[in-house]
Amino acid sequence: MTYRVCFVCTGNICRSPMAEYVFRARVAEAGLADRVEVDSAGTGGWHEGEAADPRAVTVLRDGGYDCDHIARRFQPSWFARRDLVIALDAGHLRDLRRLAPTEDDARKVRLLRAYARRSTGVLAPDDSLGDDLDVPDPYYGGPDGFAECLEMVEEASTGLLAAVREHLEGQAA
Repeated sequence: MTYRVCFVCTGNICRSPMAEYVFRARVAEAGLADRVEVDSAGTGGWHEGEAADPRAVTVLRDGGYDCDHIARRFQPSWFARRDLVIALDAGHLRDLRRLAPTEDDARKVRLLRAYARRSTGVLAPDDSLGDDLDVPDPYYGGPDGFAECLEMVEEASTGLLAAVREHLEGQAA
């Protein structure tokens, strides 16, 4: 059975594609590429059909990640085929939970940075730690904001991978 993870930000040209490509690399490094599918989308359709922001692509490539991305908008019907929907900030979390067709679907939505706390034992399963878990939007800033975003995504990807691995091992048991 394939485990499916979708990262969601506002326009799907900065944060969520960065998270998608970093996590996809982590999944491949862990030897789980045949068991885990990774994609991304935006809460809005402003950038549908556009490539990722060139600054995001540059930071990803400088970090050793591939990026061949075209933006798209998250659709409520996608919940049925996703095991986790990872929001990049609290606004996305609220939007996605409102968009969820069922309570079970709403429970699939998590904040990415909650997984950064996993290694310290402070994971908030209900994402109750609030705005300090947001990945700031780098769109209106310079290259430093994109580098900071990448660092946050990389940090959280370690904990997210551990959680996905736990789930997959639990399925095999």
